[in-house]
Amino acid sequence: MIDPRDRDPNDLVRLDKLVAERFGLSRRAAMEAVRNGRVDLEGTRCDEPGRLVATDSLLVFDPNRPRERKVVSKLRVLHEDRHLIVVDKPAGLLTLPTAAHEPGTLLERVTRYLTIRHGGRPYVGIVHRLDKDTSGALALAKSPAALKALQDLFRRHIIERRYLAVVEGSPLRLRGTIDMPITNDRGDMRRGIAREPNEGRRAVTHYEVIERFGPVASLVACGLETGRTHQVRIHLAELGHPVLGEAVYRPRNQPRCKATFKRQALHARTLAFNHPLEHTEVRVEAPLPEDLDALILDLRHRFGIPGAGG
Repeated sequence: MIDPRDRDPNDLVRLDKLVAERFGLSRRAAMEAVRNGRVDLEGTRCDEPGRLVATDSLLVFDPNRPRERKVVSKLRVLHEDRHLIVVDKPAGLLTLPTAAHEPGTLLERVTRYLTIRHGGRPYVGIVHRLDKDTSGALALAKSPAALKALQDLFRRHIIERRYLAVVEGSPLRLRGTIDMPITNDRGDMRRGIAREPNEGRRAVTHYEVIERFGPVASLVACGLETGRTHQVRIHLAELGHPVLGEAVYRPRNQPRCKATFKRQALHARTLAFNHPLEHTEVRVEAPLPEDLDALILDLRHRFGIPGAGG
């Protein structure tokens, strides 16, 4: 079987779109069929409606298969070895507790998972964080040595981090680089772009427009050259195209967007690096969460070209 990444992009299509065409379903019905575990892709159950697949992929649709049950608190593990674990953090979940000592954090879930799986009192080290309302791939260390090694990768910026965001409006340029330093206090006790020479820390974000939904919104991929707190959100807002649902950095004088979202439409899609202890490549991709996938489908239906983009 040919890896979809090696195919011509024109030969790839979203799984739910192919299911709809192949079995005569509506896009919504096809999406639900995939999410509910009723579709097999190349002999294996696949529950990712937005996954890009070849147009000649082998599909099996069983409308009578019992709906796949999922526990809300279930931890989705994208990679695990004896040194580290990479998980798919859901939106709405804190990475670790704040001073208020909130229960039910990602740290708590990972600790519980490792305790059940391996027993004892597992070590869980926080390598990096994702905002509460940002979903996606996040790495944690399983030993102090792994924590130190992984933190060094992040500090030296030799790790690939790629985000997907739905932003307001339609950027003029298809791709570009935002190279603007970020300060912890822009003058109102909030992070923001540094305006004075030698102020703030260097921050570089590379972006590419993946799909435009008319003039209303766009799907944008962002690659981080540096990894400052809230970097993607701050840079996109400074570009004039804040993340849809942005509540902190959206310019106050910007006209209201016709599209809305209950949280910031930001997802940490890809995390890739050379394993610092095993010297192998680790590459994971976190599938789009249901709410963000549904948002993109709705925007495409309302403002874009039906069936276009991925």
